[in-house]
Amino acid sequence: MTAQTDHRRDDQSMVPPAEFRSYYGLPVIKAPLWRAPDVPGYLFLGGLAGASSVLAAASGLSGRPELARAAKTAAAGAISLSVVALVRDLGRPKRFLNMLRVFKPTSPMSIGSWLIATYGPAAGVAALSAVTGKLPRVGRAATAAAAALGPAMAAYTAALLADTAVPAWHDGYRELPYVFVGSAATAAGGLGLVMVRPERAEPARNLALIGAAAELVARSRLTQRLGPGGQPYRSGVAGRLMEAAEVLIAGGLATMASGSRNAGVVKTTGVALVTASALTRFGIFHAGRESARDPKYTVEPQRNRRDQRRGGAVDAVL
Repeated sequence: MTAQTDHRRDDQSMVPPAEFRSYYGLPVIKAPLWRAPDVPGYLFLGGLAGASSVLAAASGLSGRPELARAAKTAAAGAISLSVVALVRDLGRPKRFLNMLRVFKPTSPMSIGSWLIATYGPAAGVAALSAVTGKLPRVGRAATAAAAALGPAMAAYTAALLADTAVPAWHDGYRELPYVFVGSAATAAGGLGLVMVRPERAEPARNLALIGAAAELVARSRLTQRLGPGGQPYRSGVAGRLMEAAEVLIAGGLATMASGSRNAGVVKTTGVALVTASALTRFGIFHAGRESARDPKYTVEPQRNRRDQRRGGAVDAVL
């Protein structure tokens, strides 16, 4: 049995690897029809809103009302703009409302639609109460509800992308949620640094530090695990966007680690972190579209998985 298997393997090694060809060089799958800047803006703003609500609740509990008020306002503004971007891409507001006609737990799109419809009013009421000072009990309840839904707001769009057939998104299903949550925390913390004085922004600084570090680790893990399939994240428009985001994040981490309390430096760092988070979303968006256009990113991972299964079957026989 062993000799026959070795002989079979020798015969197989003499066959040159097949070169990939697609039918007339056309893509195997259809590239998503989602448009920029609407969809990547929707991804970015939704994450910013969710993380800002978490920051608002934490700031309120730690006795920092100025930062809490700023974060609530940021959350309400971000989710409003996110919905505008989504409706623009859909074409008509009625299409978003139609998605609320059913609730399908197995559909990230359905879950996301209901999540937005629930989170948005909570974030709006929390911000309105904080700005006007009226109905404080209602405001506290809305703040708690928005904070509870905030992590889901930051992560669900990653599941939405990974649920598609787009190779760079689908194959990155393990790391994308961590990238999105870390990026959202980076943006919310950075915006907090911009909106309040440095001595009152400690929770925002801590959130930005944690988010930026988590985002860098998750992004590195994503491209390493995908191997050649991660090339869309490292080349072309997506590669330039992701690289620029990485530079801004690294600079922001270095500045925050230095402990600078200079208002100009702190606010510049905040702007850099918010910009980096937006660039990350745009980079991921463009990487997905590029991977859908090039058929090799669809076929080669399938061949690799097939070969791994065959290799496992041979080892099991031996």
